[in-house]
Amino acid sequence: MKKVMIVFPHPDDESFACGGTLAKCQDHGQQTCLLCITSGCKGRSGPFEIDCREKLARHREQELGKAAEVLGINRLDLFRYPDGSLVHADREELIAKILAAIIDWKPNVVVTFPPDGVTGHPDHIVTCEATTIAVERAEQQLTLAEYPDLYYVSIPHYYDHCPDRGPKAAVPITGKVDITLYRTQKGEALRAHQSQVYSVNRAYPGVIDGDFGVIGCYEYYTLVRSAGKVVEPVAANGIPLIEL
Repeated sequence: MKKVMIVFPHPDDESFACGGTLAKCQDHGQQTCLLCITSGCKGRSGPFEIDCREKLARHREQELGKAAEVLGINRLDLFRYPDGSLVHADREELIAKILAAIIDWKPNVVVTFPPDGVTGHPDHIVTCEATTIAVERAEQQLTLAEYPDLYYVSIPHYYDHCPDRGPKAAVPITGKVDITLYRTQKGEALRAHQSQVYSVNRAYPGVIDGDFGVIGCYEYYTLVRSAGKVVEPVAANGIPLIEL
């Protein structure tokens, strides 16, 4: 049974970046695991009256649990690092925790943000760096057959409905997953993050209210490591369909 592990810093990243892919994996009998590095205690609280970061963290963990249920995520690990402070975290400790999860669960595929973090968020960038190193180090303890492929996920349409723009993409997209049949699950997972209504409305206006028409039919990836070797991504005319 194929296993897909995703590593993201905040609750809701999983739904924004690859919610449709996760639902598709579950439907195809694959197992999925999410490592969530922080509990999002510096995020907005939306319509909820939450007066401290500890309460917001617990609330967002509950929302993440609901999203994980919608997407059929089999394993959810919460690392509970301080939100917005990963640049100051013990980098070796973070790498070691991700590495331990990889060695324990032995995923076939690991997915995380690209080096630009999609939005340039420092937590996203640190998570990319730590995950990439953890995958490389895991190869020292796994057999060749157990080496996971490493993908960076992109959200090229994230800023379509926003007045601002993100950083220039760090890597070209080399594959896309067709999530046409899983757009509703992606939308419901996003809706589970009610406290993040501002962020959801920026990227996917209408989704919080149950209108999923803005959700596209594809999610986008770049293969950067396979069989223990770096894969240099090359942009091509047209993005091929892939399955993780």
